[in-house]
Amino acid sequence: MIAATVLVLGIVSSITALQSGLQAIDNARNYTAAAQLLQNEMERLRLKSWAQLQTLSESGDTAVQVPASLKSGGIPFSCTRQITDLKTDMKQIALVASWRGYDGRTHSAKLLTRYGKTGLYDYFYTSH
Repeated sequence: MIAATVLVLGIVSSITALQSGLQAIDNARNYTAAAQLLQNEMERLRLKSWAQLQTLSESGDTAVQVPASLKSGGIPFSCTRQITDLKTDMKQIALVASWRGYDGRTHSAKLLTRYGKTGLYDYFYTSH
Protein backbone atom coordinates (compact mmCIF):
# COMPACT_ATOMS: atom_id res chain seq x y z
CA MET A 1 0.00 0.00 0.00
CA ILE A 2 2.78 2.42 0.91
CA ALA A 3 4.74 1.47 -2.21
CA ALA A 4 1.69 2.13 -4.40
CA THR A 5 1.19 5.56 -2.81
CA VAL A 6 4.84 6.46 -3.33
CA LEU A 7 4.63 5.27 -6.94
CA VAL A 8 1.51 7.37 -7.61
CA LEU A 9 3.09 10.46 -6.03
CA GLY A 10 6.23 9.93 -8.13
CA ILE A 11 4.20 9.65 -11.33
CA VAL A 12 2.14 12.75 -10.53
CA SER A 13 5.22 14.83 -9.70
CA SER A 14 7.02 13.72 -12.87
CA ILE A 15 3.98 14.64 -15.02
CA THR A 16 3.82 18.05 -13.32
CA ALA A 17 7.53 18.62 -13.99
CA LEU A 18 7.08 17.57 -17.62
CA GLN A 19 4.16 19.99 -18.07
CA SER A 20 6.20 22.84 -16.58
CA GLY A 21 9.08 22.07 -18.91
CA LEU A 22 6.85 21.97 -21.97
CA GLN A 23 5.21 25.24 -20.93
CA ALA A 24 8.65 26.87 -20.57
CA ILE A 25 9.59 25.70 -24.09
CA ASP A 26 6.32 27.08 -25.45
CA ASN A 27 6.87 30.43 -23.73
CA ALA A 28 10.41 30.67 -25.11
CA ARG A 29 9.16 29.91 -28.63
CA ASN A 30 6.45 32.59 -28.37
CA TYR A 31 8.85 35.22 -27.00
CA THR A 32 11.23 34.43 -29.86
CA ALA A 33 8.44 34.81 -32.41
CA ALA A 34 7.32 38.09 -30.81
CA ALA A 35 10.88 39.43 -30.81
CA GLN A 36 11.22 38.54 -34.49
CA LEU A 37 7.93 40.30 -35.27
CA LEU A 38 9.09 43.44 -33.45
CA GLN A 39 12.51 43.35 -35.08
CA ASN A 40 11.01 42.99 -38.56
CA GLU A 41 8.68 45.94 -38.01
CA MET A 42 11.54 48.03 -36.64
CA GLU A 43 13.65 47.25 -39.69
CA ARG A 44 10.73 48.24 -41.91
CA LEU A 45 10.40 51.55 -40.04
CA ARG A 46 14.13 52.11 -40.31
CA LEU A 47 13.73 52.50 -44.07
CA LYS A 48 11.21 55.33 -43.71
CA SER A 49 12.12 58.95 -44.19
CA TRP A 50 11.48 61.61 -41.56
CA ALA A 51 8.38 62.84 -43.45
CA GLN A 52 6.99 59.29 -43.62
CA LEU A 53 7.54 58.83 -39.88
CA GLN A 54 5.77 62.13 -39.25
CA THR A 55 2.77 60.85 -41.23
CA LEU A 56 2.77 57.61 -39.22
CA SER A 57 3.07 59.61 -36.00
CA GLU A 58 -0.03 61.63 -36.83
CA SER A 59 -2.09 58.45 -37.28
CA GLY A 60 -1.68 57.57 -33.56
CA ASP A 61 -1.65 54.01 -32.25
CA THR A 62 -1.76 51.66 -35.21
CA ALA A 63 -2.10 47.91 -35.51
CA VAL A 64 0.84 46.32 -37.30
CA GLN A 65 0.17 43.58 -39.82
CA VAL A 66 1.22 40.20 -38.41
CA PRO A 67 2.73 37.75 -40.94
CA ALA A 68 0.64 34.70 -41.82
CA SER A 69 3.41 32.42 -40.57
CA LEU A 70 2.79 33.62 -37.01
CA LYS A 71 -0.97 33.30 -37.31
CA SER A 72 -0.71 29.70 -38.50
CA GLY A 73 1.11 28.62 -35.33
CA GLY A 74 -2.10 28.56 -33.33
CA ILE A 75 -1.17 31.54 -31.13
CA PRO A 76 -2.92 34.77 -32.17
CA PHE A 77 -0.25 37.47 -32.07
CA SER A 78 -1.15 41.15 -32.27
CA CYS A 79 1.20 44.08 -32.58
CA THR A 80 0.66 47.82 -32.14
CA ARG A 81 2.87 50.75 -33.04
CA GLN A 82 2.96 54.14 -31.36
CA ILE A 83 5.16 56.99 -32.57
CA THR A 84 5.42 60.07 -30.38
CA ASP A 85 7.41 63.30 -30.66
CA LEU A 86 10.00 63.74 -27.92
CA LYS A 87 11.59 66.86 -29.40
CA THR A 88 11.32 68.66 -32.71
CA ASP A 89 14.01 66.44 -34.20
CA MET A 90 13.41 63.19 -32.27
CA LYS A 91 10.63 60.61 -32.19
CA GLN A 92 10.08 57.63 -29.93
CA ILE A 93 8.78 54.44 -31.52
CA ALA A 94 7.09 51.88 -29.25
CA LEU A 95 6.13 48.47 -30.62
CA VAL A 96 4.15 46.05 -28.45
CA ALA A 97 3.46 42.44 -29.41
CA SER A 98 0.81 40.59 -27.39
CA TRP A 99 -0.50 37.03 -27.37
CA ARG A 100 -2.42 34.67 -25.14
CA GLY A 101 -0.34 31.64 -24.25
CA TYR A 102 -1.51 28.09 -23.76
CA ASP A 103 -1.56 28.83 -20.03
CA GLY A 104 -4.40 31.31 -20.66
CA ARG A 105 -2.41 34.38 -19.58
CA THR A 106 -1.75 37.36 -21.81
CA HIS A 107 1.93 37.92 -22.54
CA SER A 108 3.57 40.90 -24.19
CA ALA A 109 6.93 42.07 -25.46
CA LYS A 110 7.81 45.71 -26.01
CA LEU A 111 10.47 47.31 -28.16
CA LEU A 112 11.34 50.99 -27.68
CA THR A 113 13.66 53.07 -29.79
CA ARG A 114 14.30 56.68 -30.55
CA TYR A 115 14.62 58.01 -34.05
CA GLY A 116 16.31 61.32 -34.77
CA LYS A 117 16.57 63.17 -38.04
CA THR A 118 20.11 61.79 -38.22
CA GLY A 119 19.03 58.13 -37.82
CA LEU A 120 17.90 55.37 -35.51
CA TYR A 121 19.23 55.10 -31.96
CA ASP A 122 19.51 52.05 -29.72
CA TYR A 123 16.73 49.54 -29.09
CA PHE A 124 15.34 48.67 -25.68
CA TYR A 125 13.48 45.34 -25.45
CA THR A 126 11.29 44.33 -22.52
CA SER A 127 8.85 41.48 -21.99
CA HIS A 128 6.08 40.80 -19.50
